Amino acid sequence: MTTAAAPGKRTGERGAGRTTVPRARRTAVPDGVPARVRAGYAVGALASGTFTTLPGLLLLPYLTDTLGVGAALAGAAVLVPKLWAAALNPVLGGLGDGAASRRRLMLYGGAAMALACALMFAGVAHGTAGAWLGEAGFLLAATAFACFQAPYAALPADLAVRPVDRVRLAAGRVAGLGVAALAVGAVGPALVSAGGPAAGYRWAGLFGGALIAVGTLGVALATRRPNTTPVSDTVPTRAGDTLRSGVSVSLRRGLDLVRGDRSFRALLGAGTAQALATGVLLAGVPYAARQVLGEPAFTGALVAAFVVPDLVTARWWVRLGARLGTHRAYALAGAVFTVGCLGFLVAPVVPSGFLLAAMALAGTGHAGQLVFLYGLLPDRLAADAARTGGRDHGVLSGLFATGETAGLALAPFAYGLVLAAFGYVSSGTGHAAHQTGAGRLGILVGLALLPLLATTAATLSLRGSRPPRAGSGAGGRD
Repeated sequence: MTTAAAPGKRTGERGAGRTTVPRARRTAVPDGVPARVRAGYAVGALASGTFTTLPGLLLLPYLTDTLGVGAALAGAAVLVPKLWAAALNPVLGGLGDGAASRRRLMLYGGAAMALACALMFAGVAHGTAGAWLGEAGFLLAATAFACFQAPYAALPADLAVRPVDRVRLAAGRVAGLGVAALAVGAVGPALVSAGGPAAGYRWAGLFGGALIAVGTLGVALATRRPNTTPVSDTVPTRAGDTLRSGVSVSLRRGLDLVRGDRSFRALLGAGTAQALATGVLLAGVPYAARQVLGEPAFTGALVAAFVVPDLVTARWWVRLGARLGTHRAYALAGAVFTVGCLGFLVAPVVPSGFLLAAMALAGTGHAGQLVFLYGLLPDRLAADAARTGGRDHGVLSGLFATGETAGLALAPFAYGLVLAAFGYVSSGTGHAAHQTGAGRLGILVGLALLPLLATTAATLSLRGSRPPRAGSGAGGRD
């Protein structure tokens, strides 16, 4: 007995072993994205920005100066959960394809991440037991972050049709990251200082969990009915390569995409290296404030100087990218970021205000780097939609999130190795140990040279690609 094919469906020949997966087809919509949706997407960055900033800023000092873990071992403890999250990203992205399923995965991941963030700094045990508890909380938070980040990164391709609108969404995301980093950088260290070694970190973890919950709820509510809603259609594909065919298909698709797409491979390399540079800066700032400047409370001011430019310069970078082209503007942003980081080399002999200016310069460059990277990713997803119907949206966004997570994971590990190489002394008393001149030099060398090397690698990687189509990304020409 045969049945007629449903309208709008293509069916494979009987016995051909073919099945179907949804094709993303957009309804006719007006140009632009509603302000409510743009704001909601920006609010979502509170969740990802808090997860990036809070462990990056406080977890390594928590392990070395409160729980007494050696610098190299503490760096490895921060590395492992993030590498686990990096491995999960493309898998979860592949299992979460489809706009509705991606949003559900994002909501559940954000809620779990908020709870795990509080557990990470619970401080109910000390020494080795406390370190294991913090590690378990961080592992859970990293897993939940993978569930949130892959669908969140793919949202602009669902929300906007025009490249310019996707870049505007990226600019809003950069601003949201800046707000998260500003809040965490200002409030987190202040809570630690006010509450003491144990209670202070506990309150910082609760504050981070609350920010993550606000970001998750905001983006989930604002994007329930996006301006551009993908409509289900189908496109034939190989038997077994279905939407929910599992881990093996997601990994295979991811490897195929990385091997076969030079532009995406270059974008992935740039995102990974840039995340490494940013992560090193966040990991090293508390050490510089405490050990070099002798002012632990100055950590919040340095972080604020770094992230405020995210709020005020993102639109300026969008306009500059339209004039110079995405790749040239990204290289300029990288140079600005690097010059700011190199300012730490003269930290012992300059006023504190000089370091604030250097951090503001680094933050200005960082804002441009994020605008262009986050603008190029949805363009690449849109190019994929034109070819495959959006079948690989989740896998591609998951792979990009994998690169960022891997870079952020390697950052404290690499910085911890530098500290160990220069003889940094850990402490289990809750108060940082006095460091030798070599130890303080290691703090500054890591802060200056590691971001320089990583940013150079990111710029070279992006230069090896071309935009997926003319006029893509933040700039109209390259």
